[in-house]
Amino acid sequence: MRWGDMDAYGHINNVQIVRMLEEARIAAFGPPQGAGLPGIEPPVSLFNDVPDGTLALVVDHKIRYVRTLEYRNVPAVVQLWIGAVKGASFDIHYLLQDPVSGEDCVKASSHLAFVDEATGRVQRLTQEQKDRMAPYRH
Repeated sequence: MRWGDMDAYGHINNVQIVRMLEEARIAAFGPPQGAGLPGIEPPVSLFNDVPDGTLALVVDHKIRYVRTLEYRNVPAVVQLWIGAVKGASFDIHYLLQDPVSGEDCVKASSHLAFVDEATGRVQRLTQEQKDRMAPYRH
């Protein structure tokens, strides 16, 4: 959480919550190729190992704000796991918790697909991609 993430009500703004979910997703599954310079390997190398010309795109987000997340000077806790895996798309689920009280603040999911950059067509998930996600499915 950043000091500037607070809104006029004193809690973390909903737009910043989406940013926090994105940061957690990238930390867990890696940044897309061509984004920044190399860093540490993510726990699950999913987005940074797609073929050249493949985009990892968010199809939609669903967010439920269970309670406000008040600013604290410690990182929030975000749990991630893989939900449904379909032929050409998959879901990532999030649970964002207050880092001190442990209370659930946000329950969310992102529906993603890999898209061919040149054609704009959705690509089917490979068996290797499905296998990488399997240990993290709930």
